[in-house]
Amino acid sequence: MASVTEPRTEHTGLRRSLGFRDLVVYGLLFIAPMAPVGVFGTLDARSHGAVALVYLVATAAMALTAFSYAQMVRVAPQAGSVFTYARKGLGEGPGLIAGWMAMLDYLLIPAVAYLFSGIAMNALVPEVSRWVWTALAVVVTTLLNLWGVRAAARVGFAVLAMEILVLLVFVVAAVAVLVRDGARRGWLSPLTGDGSLGFGAAAVLGAVSVAVLSYLGFDAIASFAEEVTGGSAKVARALLFCLAVAGVLFVAQTYLAALLSPVTSAELAADPAQQGPAFYNAVEASVGLWLHDLVAVSKAIGAAFAALAGQAAAGRLLFAMARERRLPGVLARTSGGTPRPALLVAAAVTLVAAVWAARRDDGLDHLVSVVDVGALVAFTLLHASVVGWFVVRRREGRPRWWKHLVVPVLGAAVTVTVIVEASWEAQVVGAVWLAVGLVLLVVQRGRRDADAGSGTGPGTDTGRGA
Repeated sequence: MASVTEPRTEHTGLRRSLGFRDLVVYGLLFIAPMAPVGVFGTLDARSHGAVALVYLVATAAMALTAFSYAQMVRVAPQAGSVFTYARKGLGEGPGLIAGWMAMLDYLLIPAVAYLFSGIAMNALVPEVSRWVWTALAVVVTTLLNLWGVRAAARVGFAVLAMEILVLLVFVVAAVAVLVRDGARRGWLSPLTGDGSLGFGAAAVLGAVSVAVLSYLGFDAIASFAEEVTGGSAKVARALLFCLAVAGVLFVAQTYLAALLSPVTSAELAADPAQQGPAFYNAVEASVGLWLHDLVAVSKAIGAAFAALAGQAAAGRLLFAMARERRLPGVLARTSGGTPRPALLVAAAVTLVAAVWAARRDDGLDHLVSVVDVGALVAFTLLHASVVGWFVVRRREGRPRWWKHLVVPVLGAAVTVTVIVEASWEAQVVGAVWLAVGLVLLVVQRGRRDADAGSGTGPGTDTGRGA
């Protein structure tokens, strides 16, 4: 069996200071405990009312990706996440493409979160433009990230605790209303459908293709592999634990919201304008305006700190790619164990995208429609990396077929299906971004071949650390 060695801090320049709790905090911050709030109405309409079942299936589907991450983080316990794993399992070229595609989402998902925060704060304080609130959220969270990963984790823990507390308030209030007044729908309807449109497996699976987007971000945990104390096994446990917690929270809140909903899934399907605020409408109609406002404030703060976690992960990805000479070397510099140049570049790109969107009426639609394809392509290459490392190359001895072939193949089937179901705009943006990555790959390969021929190149050893 090939030996696996943890990267040394003096080689990477990153400081080991994160524990298991910190990793879970970053993962849950990026996902956001109340992520289903914005898409509840859409999923309820698409699934014919079986919205809790949708999240059960989506959690199981994303568990396949989490399991593949857990396999590869032990093989390559380094910053860079899927960029590093694809280099190990598939080679230099696929590694660059995986990192390049993941970068699209690591830069744009925080922009969407910042915009959500700006919109929510503008609703509470309309005298201040939403682009100002958006820019302010970028500045504050960037300063926290520049302060250091440990300091950001401490503040993030407080914000996450606040979000979970608000979620618990919602759960208690919802249960009290259900005990007092009863459910507006059947008690099993969030799992079987509300009967207005009838149960349909195709409808549920179609909704799952949207629901899996709520989980994007849990993989950011793997980006901190070089900054965790206790080795890569702790990162793998944190990945699986974070996904399980998110799944429980998502199923619970959508189950309760469906029971409280004053309209049926058929009515939501007939009137798409009701789908966006459907969760808030259910809360306000059954509990009261005070909980509506509390959830809104929580979403405003939580979205900004979801972006903080995403920005931190983006910085680590840029740092790792620069360290391997795939991006300008200045991005591989660290200060006090923090990759500050990479963080600043990530923040600048995110700031431009978020403020641009905040100043346009259709900005949110444009951003939301293109944030998923990059991560899904990267997830597909992640699953292929597991097969490549354990089955094709057999670098760890005899493969275990169920977890080194069956699970990644099923996981890739899920991610490819979601890509096919994505909007045409997302597919076009993803294709253009992929084309740019392929051009970059060709240019860099030609340059490395020239350097190797002259004896000045860094080499192309993809098995380092193995």
